[in-house]
Amino acid sequence: MPNSGSESVDDYLKAILELSGPTGGPATSNRIAQRLGVSAPSVTGMLRKLSTGNRPCVTYQKHHGARLTNEGRRRALRIVRRHRLVELFLCEVLGYSWDEVHEEAERLEHFISGKLEERIARKLGNPEFDPHGDRIPSKHGTLPKRKTVRLSEAPAGQTAVVSSVSDRDPEMLRYLQRIGLVPNRRLTVLEHAPFEGPTMVRLHGERQSRGISPKLARAVLLQEI
Repeated sequence: MPNSGSESVDDYLKAILELSGPTGGPATSNRIAQRLGVSAPSVTGMLRKLSTGNRPCVTYQKHHGARLTNEGRRRALRIVRRHRLVELFLCEVLGYSWDEVHEEAERLEHFISGKLEERIARKLGNPEFDPHGDRIPSKHGTLPKRKTVRLSEAPAGQTAVVSSVSDRDPEMLRYLQRIGLVPNRRLTVLEHAPFEGPTMVRLHGERQSRGISPKLARAVLLQEI
């Protein structure tokens, strides 16, 4: 069973990985603090700790944010793999809905052994995607990149398929399920209303267009067909 210190380290590394995005840019202390619900001084102290030693997990410069080292990325992807496998296991085997699994996986990801991780993967047929459309890192610590764009940034007139949606807000996930804005659903972006107005889309199979709020549009990633 991991101790609280190793759990905290895993949470920091996962947060940096997610906040860095596909380009691997720096994650600022303020954004890390907001993501983890801790104080800025606590983040600074942890980042300094993680950037020292024989195998540092991050590179950190004050006022410039933190980036994962190869060691840090490997460890972050390991915990992300376990998180996403647990989410899928809860949905497919235990009958959870996709809006219930994130918090459960947040707790369980720290307590899964490598043996159990691989048995879950085999049971699920070594899946590539979690219930929300996110790729599951391989057991070798790799994560293939996908060229995606946020719905809020997709050009008007583009036809695309929903790649993934954020799993952090259960109420939002229930709403997306209700309107059918889910992974693998095709849609056409019609227009972005100005002044923080809605993004108008037409889901394939529906006649009427639908307005998507800016918050929702930022939480949905699209992949070109």
